[in-house]
Amino acid sequence: MSAEPNERQQQIEWLLTQTRANDGLAPVDLDRFWEDQKIANANPFGKNIPQLPLGVMMSGECVYDELGIAEDYWRYDNDEDWRLELNKAYNDISERIVGRRLLSEQRSDRSKAWPGTKSLADIFEAENIWVPGTWSWWLKESAHNEDELKALLDRVDQRLDDLRSFLLPDNWNEEKARLTALGIEPPCYRGQRGPVTFATSVYGVENLIFLIMDNPDLAARFRDAILKAMLGIAQVLDEEAGLTPETARRGFGFADDNCYLLTPDMYEFFGYPILKAIFERFSPNQGDGRFQHSDSAMAHLLPLLGSLNMTGVNFGPTVTAAEIREHIPNAVIFGQLAPFTFSRNKEEEMLGELFRDFEMSREHRGLVFATAGSINNGSRLTGMRLIMSAIQHFCRYDQ
Repeated sequence: MSAEPNERQQQIEWLLTQTRANDGLAPVDLDRFWEDQKIANANPFGKNIPQLPLGVMMSGECVYDELGIAEDYWRYDNDEDWRLELNKAYNDISERIVGRRLLSEQRSDRSKAWPGTKSLADIFEAENIWVPGTWSWWLKESAHNEDELKALLDRVDQRLDDLRSFLLPDNWNEEKARLTALGIEPPCYRGQRGPVTFATSVYGVENLIFLIMDNPDLAARFRDAILKAMLGIAQVLDEEAGLTPETARRGFGFADDNCYLLTPDMYEFFGYPILKAIFERFSPNQGDGRFQHSDSAMAHLLPLLGSLNMTGVNFGPTVTAAEIREHIPNAVIFGQLAPFTFSRNKEEEMLGELFRDFEMSREHRGLVFATAGSINNGSRLTGMRLIMSAIQHFCRYDQ
């Protein structure tokens, strides 16, 4: 039975009162929560799962605010000793607050790492640069007008004629023999920055939109080159792993925040054919993974995406769980907590969004309550515990 609005507000007030009375720690039986979480997370659509599964498992971005230190994402990514030191300190806190050590404390063994291969961005000459003010990597445009795009696509075509030589480093064969002898499987290509986001990175946002509107033939050539390159990368790496289309690992995932920039007709022309072809190749059977992350306002594309039989989605916070379920009935929904609601520790709003999504998904299930996008610095372990408490007390399926 669904809870009435007044009842939900009373539940929120009870949770917040109990939390404040316990030095900011919400009431939760941690052992029971994680036992129930294991069952619920194994099959979010399961008829006998005890509670709503939780997908808020924090991230390395959260160490700074929790530990009271200045943000330094570059050092965190590149100084392993420092990263592991922070992760351990963070985990000491997380174990006490949420009952789990959430971040990896394992040192990487570079002697067992496969050499890096070139990527789709390299094929399209898009340089990946670190932009300090944004604390992230960005692809730099490699074509700025139609003439430059045509010339770029000519060079892409040449690379696709001998893609193996372009993708693999000089020491590949030597390292392949060494690592294979150690039983370490080579990498496969099963995830990609989505077609619209990738194309806008290579050619620019406005340029891509005008290209689709004004020169659809060149836009179609651009689209088809992206698809051909993706299929080529996967084929090369699968062959290096000794895999055939019949034995290759199933599933593919996209991260396409910028898909929201296109109208349905434009997306159907440019982005949709790439997803359709990739899923048909790598996810041909029912149940094969078909995932898309797009933390943007892309609800207008749901009917199109719904025809692709997605099995997992993570969409923007303005896209409701009810809308997603209407168009994509069989996908596990990872959401729909607004990332900044969480990172700004807006406790009452966090609980309101949790109860909203639980009510929207109670009948059909298939929701893993997570952020509708990334988990950002400022997101606190006490906030995660508050959500855990609310799930344990008020978001159960066995009551």
